[in-house]
Amino acid sequence: MPVTAKLSKAFYERLGEQIANELVDWFNAVDATYRNDLRELNEANFARFDAKLEQRITELRSELLAEFRTGLTNLEARLERRIARSHADFIKWSFVFWAAAIAAIVGLR
Repeated sequence: MPVTAKLSKAFYERLGEQIANELVDWFNAVDATYRNDLRELNEANFARFDAKLEQRITELRSELLAEFRTGLTNLEARLERRIARSHADFIKWSFVFWAAAIAAIVGLR
Protein backbone atom coordinates (compact mmCIF):
# COMPACT_ATOMS: atom_id res chain seq x y z
CA MET A 1 0.00 0.00 0.00
CA PRO A 2 2.02 2.99 -1.26
CA VAL A 3 1.94 6.23 0.64
CA THR A 4 1.45 9.15 -1.71
CA ALA A 5 3.75 12.00 -0.83
CA LYS A 6 2.16 15.43 -0.74
CA LEU A 7 3.96 18.68 -0.41
CA SER A 8 2.81 21.82 1.36
CA LYS A 9 0.78 24.48 -0.44
CA ALA A 10 3.74 26.89 -0.21
CA PHE A 11 5.97 24.39 -1.99
CA TYR A 12 3.46 24.15 -4.87
CA GLU A 13 3.29 27.94 -5.05
CA ARG A 14 7.09 28.38 -5.20
CA LEU A 15 7.92 25.58 -7.65
CA GLY A 16 4.75 25.49 -9.61
CA GLU A 17 2.20 22.74 -9.98
CA GLN A 18 4.06 20.76 -12.67
CA ILE A 19 7.47 20.66 -10.96
CA ALA A 20 5.94 19.89 -7.55
CA ASN A 21 3.91 17.04 -9.08
CA GLU A 22 7.04 15.67 -10.80
CA LEU A 23 8.88 15.79 -7.48
CA VAL A 24 6.02 13.99 -5.75
CA ASP A 25 5.94 11.37 -8.52
CA TRP A 26 9.70 10.90 -8.21
CA PHE A 27 9.44 10.45 -4.42
CA ASN A 28 6.66 7.90 -4.91
CA ALA A 29 8.68 6.03 -7.57
CA VAL A 30 11.72 5.90 -5.28
CA ASP A 31 9.51 4.72 -2.43
CA ALA A 32 7.97 1.98 -4.61
CA THR A 33 11.43 0.86 -5.76
CA TYR A 34 12.72 0.62 -2.20
CA ARG A 35 9.60 -1.23 -1.12
CA ASN A 36 10.04 -3.77 -3.92
CA ASP A 37 13.73 -4.19 -3.10
CA LEU A 38 12.91 -4.64 0.56
CA ARG A 39 10.19 -7.18 -0.27
CA GLU A 40 12.60 -9.18 -2.45
CA LEU A 41 15.28 -9.05 0.24
CA ASN A 42 12.80 -10.22 2.88
CA GLU A 43 11.64 -13.07 0.65
CA ALA A 44 15.23 -14.13 -0.01
CA ASN A 45 16.07 -14.01 3.71
CA PHE A 46 12.95 -15.98 4.56
CA ALA A 47 13.80 -18.61 1.95
CA ARG A 48 17.29 -18.99 3.46
CA PHE A 49 15.83 -19.14 6.96
CA ASP A 50 13.28 -21.73 5.86
CA ALA A 51 15.97 -23.87 4.21
CA LYS A 52 18.16 -23.72 7.34
CA LEU A 53 15.20 -24.51 9.55
CA GLU A 54 14.31 -27.51 7.40
CA GLN A 55 17.93 -28.69 7.53
CA ARG A 56 18.06 -28.37 11.32
CA ILE A 57 14.75 -30.17 11.71
CA THR A 58 16.07 -33.00 9.55
CA GLU A 59 19.27 -33.18 11.63
CA LEU A 60 17.26 -33.17 14.85
CA ARG A 61 15.01 -35.95 13.57
CA SER A 62 18.08 -38.01 12.67
CA GLU A 63 19.62 -37.46 16.10
CA LEU A 64 16.39 -38.28 17.90
CA LEU A 65 15.86 -41.38 15.78
CA ALA A 66 19.43 -42.54 16.48
CA GLU A 67 18.96 -41.97 20.23
CA PHE A 68 15.61 -43.76 20.13
CA ARG A 69 17.12 -46.73 18.33
CA THR A 70 20.01 -46.86 20.81
CA GLY A 71 17.61 -46.70 23.73
CA LEU A 72 15.42 -49.36 22.18
CA THR A 73 18.43 -51.61 21.61
CA ASN A 74 19.52 -51.15 25.24
CA LEU A 75 15.99 -51.89 26.45
CA GLU A 76 15.85 -54.99 24.28
CA ALA A 77 19.17 -56.23 25.69
CA ARG A 78 18.02 -55.63 29.27
CA LEU A 79 14.75 -57.46 28.62
CA GLU A 80 16.57 -60.39 27.05
CA ARG A 81 18.87 -60.65 30.11
CA ARG A 82 15.89 -60.45 32.43
CA ILE A 83 13.99 -63.11 30.50
CA ALA A 84 17.09 -65.33 30.50
CA ARG A 85 17.39 -64.92 34.27
CA SER A 86 13.70 -65.70 34.75
CA HIS A 87 14.06 -68.76 32.53
CA ALA A 88 17.07 -69.93 34.54
CA ASP A 89 15.15 -69.38 37.79
CA PHE A 90 12.18 -71.29 36.40
CA ILE A 91 14.36 -74.26 35.43
CA LYS A 92 16.07 -74.19 38.85
CA TRP A 93 12.79 -74.18 40.76
CA SER A 94 11.32 -76.82 38.47
CA PHE A 95 14.28 -79.06 39.26
CA VAL A 96 13.87 -78.39 42.98
CA PHE A 97 10.14 -79.18 42.77
CA TRP A 98 10.62 -82.40 40.79
CA ALA A 99 13.53 -83.50 42.97
CA ALA A 100 11.40 -82.96 46.09
CA ALA A 101 8.48 -84.77 44.46
CA ILE A 102 10.67 -87.73 43.50
CA ALA A 103 12.23 -87.80 46.99
CA ALA A 104 8.75 -87.80 48.53
CA ILE A 105 7.59 -90.61 46.24
CA VAL A 106 10.72 -92.67 46.98
CA GLY A 107 10.36 -91.92 50.70
CA LEU A 108 6.80 -93.22 50.75
CA ARG A 109 7.72 -96.61 49.40
